[in-house]
Amino acid sequence: MSCRRGSAAAARIAGAAAVGLLATGCRESEIESPSLRSTETPVEYPVELWDRNVEGVALLRVLVNAEGGVDSVMIVGGSGEAALDSAALRGGWKMEFEPARRNGKPVRVWARVPVHFSREEGAPAMEGDR
Repeated sequence: MSCRRGSAAAARIAGAAAVGLLATGCRESEIESPSLRSTETPVEYPVELWDRNVEGVALLRVLVNAEGGVDSVMIVGGSGEAALDSAALRGGWKMEFEPARRNGKPVRVWARVPVHFSREEGAPAMEGDR
């Protein structure tokens, strides 16, 4: 997703494949990872940082419940810019997921979600975000 200037400016959330599973006590192969329900991002790029060409990546840790909602969000890898990290946190609460599944049943898990603040249209997702 590309970012747009102005009040509708949005950061890009890495694709569903980059949503990494952080389930504790379980082998990753036992659980199907959660995936984002939409390619549209609820994260807004702070306009003042867009205007100053400030970019970065914030890595969120998101607790995805069995319904696909968000129960908790925290920064586990800061972008180096507090305003970008705050925007990522605010947007993290608005994310919606297809829940993780174990044996076909929805389960609550922690997931890592990288949020890319980049002015470059179609900037690639970071490798190794999982």
